Amino acid sequence: MKKLSTVSKIYLIVVFIILYAPIFYLIFYSFNSGGTMNHFESFTLEHYKAIFDDSRLIVILMNTVIVALLSGLIATIIGTLGAIGIVSIKDHKMRNTLLSLNNVLIVSPDVVIGASFLILFTIIGIKLGFASVLISHVAFSIPIVVLMVLPKLLEMNTSLIDAARDLGATKRDVLTRIILPYIQPGIFAGFFLALTYSLDDFAVTFFVTGNGFSTLSVEIYSMARAGISLTINAISGLVFFITVLVVIGYYFVTNRTKNNTTEGVHR
Repeated sequence: MKKLSTVSKIYLIVVFIILYAPIFYLIFYSFNSGGTMNHFESFTLEHYKAIFDDSRLIVILMNTVIVALLSGLIATIIGTLGAIGIVSIKDHKMRNTLLSLNNVLIVSPDVVIGASFLILFTIIGIKLGFASVLISHVAFSIPIVVLMVLPKLLEMNTSLIDAARDLGATKRDVLTRIILPYIQPGIFAGFFLALTYSLDDFAVTFFVTGNGFSTLSVEIYSMARAGISLTINAISGLVFFITVLVVIGYYFVTNRTKNNTTEGVHR
């Protein structure tokens, strides 16, 4: 592997400092006993304690996690099957068209997606709340899962499938015993990425939430509009830590999967 030059290393360090400095500044002052971010008085956990003493915030936190887990799981199932379906299409024009439509959803502005879902739910009569948020998160997560699973499917040797069929394997056996185990790293990558997107999403959720249902991103925005409070820092810090844990979990699971696959090949 080619080593990075000193200039490249300095450039990367500067970029990471610019990206992470505001986040760590915000988290640092979440432990401030003072009421502002102008001067750090002393260390305290009172702002984090205020979150857990507020039953409404706990409910919102649970709503956020539940929506993220459910949308990630549903999107992973649909996206994996969708990726398998796209790869199985023999017509290259049709396949490229479907891939283009999938990529358009990824690069489309969140505001456009959120407004579109709001109009759709209004027309078909779905009340804004848990269901509307869940459906929206599943919808914008599916293209992400497809994009994560496709590379593993494309690098898969089709002779494995042909050999399984020659040995009498059914379509279900081929799917469950050949394809899914092989693309497992891509499936995990899609799930954790969908989970992260759902936890962090604000724009789409802002359009489709209602009837007393809210998520942390929308709640943080509402609290920030009401005025500066270090409780906002504490909530933002919790969201950041949860996201970091999700990323660590992703690397742990993928590394374990790769090791198991390598051991299986050596055996």
